Amino acid sequence: MSHRFERVMVVTAHPDDAEFGAAGTIAKLVQEGCEVTYVIVTNGNKGSNDRHVTPERLAETRVTEQRQAARTLGVERVEFLGYPDGEVEDTRALRCDVTRQIRRWRPDLLITQNPQRTYNLYVSHRDHRVTGGVVLDCVYPLARDYMAFPELMPEYEPHKVREVHVMQWENPQLVVDITDTLELKLKALGCHASQVGDFAAVERRVRERAAELGQSRGYAYAEAFDRIVMPR
Repeated sequence: MSHRFERVMVVTAHPDDAEFGAAGTIAKLVQEGCEVTYVIVTNGNKGSNDRHVTPERLAETRVTEQRQAARTLGVERVEFLGYPDGEVEDTRALRCDVTRQIRRWRPDLLITQNPQRTYNLYVSHRDHRVTGGVVLDCVYPLARDYMAFPELMPEYEPHKVREVHVMQWENPQLVVDITDTLELKLKALGCHASQVGDFAAVERRVRERAAELGQSRGYAYAEAFDRIVMPR
């Protein structure tokens, strides 16, 4: 897969979203020589049922966990936009922030979340949907067109993303074999201790889902996406 790509960007709403949705694929891309950048939209400051933890402390914890998880996969660069968890809106400010990241790191491939509601409410959290929609709008046309966000010029020149992979759980177009990287995916997920209290149960669900996604292609384990190829 990576022979087509040198630079990859993964844009998700929360710390841990990349690991749940695409960590096996990300690990493969890193192993094949891709430079991968994470962009995390929110600070994850509401993702806890622990009434003794403050939002500020939780946000700090989740930054640390995300950096550890990324390093586990071989991803050294993690950018945090810092928006409040659970409050992501499609605003000019967010579109500008995401456009800036795309123009700065200039990915060939961008991986992001599904902007559509699905039967799986966990993966179609509102923050996920808004983030996915904003990212697609930034790929085309905002990151491409120099007159979009003139305040970004000349420091951040326009950039054309070649391909987008949208995390997909229903009838995916692209199924990626992660049999060789599933253990890395699980290890990365384990870094998110504040989110995965019963890790044995999480591991069981992840294995079951990855096996289900791989079944149609004869893979032991897989992750799945919709693929958008941008015109040259």
